[in-house]
Amino acid sequence: MLFNSGLFLLLFAGFLIVYNLLRFAPRLRISFVVLFSIYFYYKSSGWYFILMLATSMVVHYLTLHIYACRNRTTRNWLLAFAIILCLGLLGWFKYANFLAAVANDTAGLAITLPKIFLPLGISFYTFELISYAVDAHRRLFKPVKRITDFFFYVSFFPHLVAGPIVRPKELLPQLQKQLTIANDDTGRGVFLIVCGLVKKAIISDYISSNFVDRIFDNPTLYTGIENLLGIYGYTLQIYCDFSGYSDMAIGIALLLGFHLPENSNAPYQATSLTEFWRRWHISLSSWLRDYLYIPLGGNRVAPWR
Repeated sequence: MLFNSGLFLLLFAGFLIVYNLLRFAPRLRISFVVLFSIYFYYKSSGWYFILMLATSMVVHYLTLHIYACRNRTTRNWLLAFAIILCLGLLGWFKYANFLAAVANDTAGLAITLPKIFLPLGISFYTFELISYAVDAHRRLFKPVKRITDFFFYVSFFPHLVAGPIVRPKELLPQLQKQLTIANDDTGRGVFLIVCGLVKKAIISDYISSNFVDRIFDNPTLYTGIENLLGIYGYTLQIYCDFSGYSDMAIGIALLLGFHLPENSNAPYQATSLTEFWRRWHISLSSWLRDYLYIPLGGNRVAPWR
């Protein structure tokens, strides 16, 4: 179930009605959003929603112990376990079959693995869980005690499947505020949803099915110019697909009274690779910078590192 599907639009209309009826009952409203988010993920990835809930539960309690523990060594080990757990599951579902195939081809092995289904959004909620544990370890925020608040942060359906990657300090403080949905936010939210639908359902899907896929499936049937146009068409397709889905996610969150970070800023207007990196999938590039590049030493260590 994706944002541009008729099923989602129908369910979301009903969801908005109940959501607004609960606007003056914050605890019920949060619980309702969590339940809807879990159902949304179930419709997107089937029973793998149990994996998301189980992993989130483990990281939640590990983070509470990380924050409460005064022994630095113990805190570091707890953090390492949380990170290894998250990355281990991500690596298994995303790369196990690929690595087995590479090993079989290069080393002549006969490794056989069952076909592993990749749950939608596993990269996004994995990075968010790591952010939660690391930021608590750094004492950047106090972990929430209510499990519903934590599940809201992890499973909030607008950003669950395709981002943007949200950090705890960006979303959790909004739960503590009284729900207010300004007219400007409503107008901008509707505008972003419409723009996202046009990008995703009209431009991206149309270019893909009527132009790009045909050339990529049989490139020798087309001229060099047509192949080149196919490549340019693909760059437009992936931008509209990614940017459109991010626009819809941010717009839907605005209709619910929540602000998500921007995730795309006209990347094809960049004049360098560095600038492009900062404009494309902003939440991912900044996440890698803050949780991988800088902790490894940034630009203050040897170039090989």
